[in-house]
Amino acid sequence: MGLFAPWFLAGAAAVGLPIYLHLLRRHSTTPRPFGSLMFFEPRTQSSIRHRRLRYWLLLSLRMLLLVLLAVAFANPFINRPAASVSSDTLVLLVIDTSFSMRAGTRLNDAKREAMSVLASRRSSQPVQVMALDSQLHPLTQPTEDSATQRAAVESVQPSDSRGSFAELARAVRLTADNIRTPIELHVFSDLQRSNMASSLAEMVFPDTVTLILHPSVKSGVANWSVESVNAPGQLWGNPKGGKPSHVQAVIAGYGTPAAARTVSLLVNGKTVATKSVQVPANGRATVEFPSLDVPYGFSRCEVRIDSGDGFPADDGYRFAVERSDPERMLFVHAASDSRSPLYFGDALSSAAESAFAPQVVTIEQTANLSPSKYAFVVLSNVAALPASFDSELLRYVRGGGSVLVALGTSAAGRSRVPIFGDSITEIHDYSRELSRGRERFLTVGEIDPSHSSVGKAGNLSGVKFYYAVGVDAANSRVVARLSDRTPLLLDKKIGEGRVLLFASGLDNLTNDFPLRPAFVAFVEQTARYLSGAERHSGARLVDSFLELRTAQEQDLAQALGVEVVDPDGRRPLSLEEAATTQSFRLTRAGFYQIRLANGRQDVVGVNPDRRESNLDVIPDDVQALWRGSPHQPQRASSSGEAPQREEPYGLWWYIMMVALAAALSESWLASRYLGTAREES
Repeated sequence: MGLFAPWFLAGAAAVGLPIYLHLLRRHSTTPRPFGSLMFFEPRTQSSIRHRRLRYWLLLSLRMLLLVLLAVAFANPFINRPAASVSSDTLVLLVIDTSFSMRAGTRLNDAKREAMSVLASRRSSQPVQVMALDSQLHPLTQPTEDSATQRAAVESVQPSDSRGSFAELARAVRLTADNIRTPIELHVFSDLQRSNMASSLAEMVFPDTVTLILHPSVKSGVANWSVESVNAPGQLWGNPKGGKPSHVQAVIAGYGTPAAARTVSLLVNGKTVATKSVQVPANGRATVEFPSLDVPYGFSRCEVRIDSGDGFPADDGYRFAVERSDPERMLFVHAASDSRSPLYFGDALSSAAESAFAPQVVTIEQTANLSPSKYAFVVLSNVAALPASFDSELLRYVRGGGSVLVALGTSAAGRSRVPIFGDSITEIHDYSRELSRGRERFLTVGEIDPSHSSVGKAGNLSGVKFYYAVGVDAANSRVVARLSDRTPLLLDKKIGEGRVLLFASGLDNLTNDFPLRPAFVAFVEQTARYLSGAERHSGARLVDSFLELRTAQEQDLAQALGVEVVDPDGRRPLSLEEAATTQSFRLTRAGFYQIRLANGRQDVVGVNPDRRESNLDVIPDDVQALWRGSPHQPQRASSSGEAPQREEPYGLWWYIMMVALAAALSESWLASRYLGTAREES
């Protein structure tokens, strides 16, 4: 027992007031006439009798009333078990459905424990059932209907997502702020260590939330898994005549002894290669398949290991590979320029693995060519184009085609850039301008890493530029600048297509770019960017997002609808969503078949996050800290009863009721005594 405001007990000193008032009672008598006082003996009259306390019961009631008021304002309380006062407490049953709950009987054990907790609840207590993976999913609203509660628990199914205790804490904090009533939170989980947040502070609950953990396992178990696979997403040309493509896989063991595992490569459900790998204790091993032979079209591939543990769901890793013919591209150059087609062609064939088949022509050979037959067009060191090809090329760009213009030294005799359209402002020959006591070149000063052409092209800072053309960049996006702020790479949207302008040349005369490794990456990324062949990776993780249409395609009035077929063969998008959705969340493991807004078909293999493969559990001391009682470990009975938690319970209401009774009794008794005094007088 205790007092919330003990200083109010000082008011009990007011009990002296009724005593003082009773002692000050004045004795008064009515004078009576008397004949003579000669026969009376003179003496001093004593007042002791008149100062005696009278009406003891009335005095006691008044003193009791003052004491009760002082105690009531001190607000006394007693500690009572929370279960005895929890009729307004909301019970949240959260069942972990993350990928690791597929191991053994973990999910069934969690559901059985949740049923036991429901059986121990009072029928008048509201209960809400939820499922937890990367998000917290309400399965019911707060309800007192036991049938609804049990049906929700029975309906829980495992997911392929990664669990997140940080997301659980965030959602429960939001719920506690909204309802502002005590919450009894029961979590049924394998309490996987990898599901914890980076800091315990992100998992803290408000004071109104009581966390009760129901672990489905007591300790971690050994598990082998295919952790990752590195494989090409796309292959081109005949598999017999092209370059061999290899597949590399990493096999990981979590809490495992050293063992040999058999690794298989499957293509469209058929095993095409098998290898054995020695995995060290609690370590990793790499296995490589030297060739990947897949037919034309999309192939659904998988790397699998022989099942040697109780969690076979992570023994495979899916990925998709597409084989197609190389796309044609047109390279137009001046007759006097023999270097740029050589450097560009070699870089394209080595980087893109024959993804593009270049057709190299001079300016004079373009008169009868149609650009619409090509994935993209490159103009290198071109001073002027035939009028017919110039108009065809401009129509090609406005209709959605793409062109790369490398100005070179031929721009010195022109005032405007072909196709690009903007004016040439100046010519920079740094080999002459900077020859007096300084370097005879400039380097790249700024790069926009978000652009596809340079985002993955490595470090361009060491490239030496001896010659560059100044172009008005008012209507273009500047992707790269030289150190003197001259725009080096510009991107411009023309109609539905785009033109990429390189303000130097593709030979080794205007710069040394073709002699550096960064040039190969630049050519590859630029080719994929201009052709629209930036294919999605053949493998993704569950809960990642897949872009279905770009922002430009979103704005097109006649944009094609997208189509998504999930691993179960269902179409999760409605007709309205298929016409407007820009990205799609991959929520299931398996192969998704997709038709993008640009009409391209794609297949993606989706895999669970491999952090779920580490089945190690949260240590007991960390669990105690999470519950908020680091010195007293929490115990939950097998029937799911919550541990007894004491809460202060105020008594001021009862004391005020007694004070009211004392006040009424005092009023009645005082009226009786005062009536008796009047009769005596």
